[in-house]
Amino acid sequence: MRHVNVKMCGLQEEEHVRVAAEAGADYVGFVFAPGRRQVTPARAVRLVESLVDLPVRPALVGVFVNESHERVNTILETCGLDFVQLSGDEDGGYCARMVRPVMKCIKVFPGTTVPDVIRQIDSFRRSCSDQEVSFLLDTGHAAAHGGTGMTFDWRTACDVGSLTPVMVAGGLDCGNVGALVRCARPYGVDVSSGVELDGRKEPSLIRAFVQAVRQAEQEIEHENGN
Repeated sequence: MRHVNVKMCGLQEEEHVRVAAEAGADYVGFVFAPGRRQVTPARAVRLVESLVDLPVRPALVGVFVNESHERVNTILETCGLDFVQLSGDEDGGYCARMVRPVMKCIKVFPGTTVPDVIRQIDSFRRSCSDQEVSFLLDTGHAAAHGGTGMTFDWRTACDVGSLTPVMVAGGLDCGNVGALVRCARPYGVDVSSGVELDGRKEPSLIRAFVQAVRQAEQEIEHENGN
């Protein structure tokens, strides 16, 4: 089985960034969109600097929603980020203007079908053919662009993932992410609220989440006789 990438999102404190990195997270995400997890560019710079002494660090992701492409690119370069996650209504033309590889979030609402998702993915790929773009499936919600703590029908993730690599978010925690990994075999998993306690990231939950993913990988390898 391929390695399942783990993304810890909505990090705001140096301690939690380092815990995520040392636990083995592949990506850490900083939210620049308005909300309770929002960080300023100056704060993000300090968070990035907290990782400079590590021999290997996770990839750094900036999360934006319907922001001007000029501001996004400025922040990406100022903060030294590796990827941009676009979680709003950005189209393929917008993605093509990004100075970093794109993670485009696709919302899965009740009634969203696998062909609906594949059409969106194909449309983005055609519109930004010269840009490196990957896709993140997240729970659609009329009043929020992410971080809802709600799951969607994982059968959609399973079926889409059998056709193209995707990362999966939405209501994941250390208690259910193993089941998702065994079911959907995703390219990656993304967590924010699922590693929080009373609205704040909890180091023990960060470690437990990564461990749950790695345990599921080992179980799959054992089942496959590897």
